[in-house]
Amino acid sequence: MGSAAERWAQLQSGRGIPAEILARAPVSPWGHDPADFTAPDVPEDTPSRAAGLALLGTSGTVTDVGCGGGDAAFALVGPLTRATGVDSQQDMLELFEAGADVRGVPARTVLGTWPEVADEAGTADVVVSHHVLHNVVDLPPFLAALTAAAGRGVVVEMLSEHPMAWLDPLWRRFHDLDRPEPATVDDAVAVVREQGLEPEVTRWERERPAPRSAAWVTRRLCLAPEHEPEVAAALEDIPPRPRTAATLVWRP
Repeated sequence: MGSAAERWAQLQSGRGIPAEILARAPVSPWGHDPADFTAPDVPEDTPSRAAGLALLGTSGTVTDVGCGGGDAAFALVGPLTRATGVDSQQDMLELFEAGADVRGVPARTVLGTWPEVADEAGTADVVVSHHVLHNVVDLPPFLAALTAAAGRGVVVEMLSEHPMAWLDPLWRRFHDLDRPEPATVDDAVAVVREQGLEPEVTRWERERPAPRSAAWVTRRLCLAPEHEPEVAAALEDIPPRPRTAATLVWRP
């Protein structure tokens, strides 16, 4: 298939929604509800948090790429002296700012997609990016910008495979669509190494479950709301499964 980056791009591109299905969607399946991304008052004690704290030491600044409500950045409150949130949704940035205010953390936000707004975001001691890589097709420039922005190191958190892969049986059931294999954390690690970096990789079980509401899944499947009862019934046939996550850490 060629390079690791080419393999990643091909696998990620294959996860796209066919145009004819997308055209029939009553609402966009993309985008996220900020209500689902509020950072917890007490952060989860995860390998990603431990890695970020280790890089910060006694104090330091953080840039959170794809910040959402600031889960990744605000897990580092204590040594965290200033936070920059980068996100493509303005409502997420507003949530990030509110979270920073509550925690007394000086913060700024940058609206846009990474790496296009990397220069505007500037540099920080530590750059974190949680559950964003599986939204990226062209991974090398994304990774390069993370590395260039970090003075001490980068912490990336991701699931072991595409976070929507568990919905594949429902794409087949409702659209007669067989989804190709998803990119995995091993594919991402291969691309990082291809950039001349050697990440430390820690694999662990993520306690937070995948969203399973019928309304959420119906939207993701590009179906109209009247299909929610059918989707709810179909979800009964898909038992919850453990969500294996990975923390990737590297230094510039």
